Amino acid sequence: MTDTPVPTLYDWLGGIDALNRLTERFYQRVKDDPLLAPVFAHMSGEHPAHVAAFLGEVLGGPPSYSEQHGGHLSMIRHHLNKHLTQEQRRRWMALLLDTADQLQLPDDPEFRSALVGYLEWGSRLAVINSQPGADVTEDAPMPKWGWGEVKGPYVGQ
Repeated sequence: MTDTPVPTLYDWLGGIDALNRLTERFYQRVKDDPLLAPVFAHMSGEHPAHVAAFLGEVLGGPPSYSEQHGGHLSMIRHHLNKHLTQEQRRRWMALLLDTADQLQLPDDPEFRSALVGYLEWGSRLAVINSQPGADVTEDAPMPKWGWGEVKGPYVGQ
């Protein structure tokens, strides 16, 4: 038995360089998607890098997003009143995971299970937070995701 520490999901997928490749390619593809293009029609050129930094922090990387962009509350605020649908969420998931496959991000079952777990959890929260009257908790903590996260039920804040 070895004492090798278990890498973070961030390290396992290849760090910020891999996440930047993923988000750049993904948002290029979003522009051509009839269901998602309208949602992101006004995104800034910096959006892919911001999402990469957010995902990196969530998956165990450095706290770049919190330090430079305001943490989880900032991300929540970007979704307020966007009126996202489950159909858009499912397309976002499918396109992002397909992009990960195209870029040959790790596809071992343990990593993909953890990644999909976070993306499902996070994208469903984004839909909830995008609806009219969504209640935002001012001290929303930055999610931290590892190899086997289990969260309790969402009961609102």
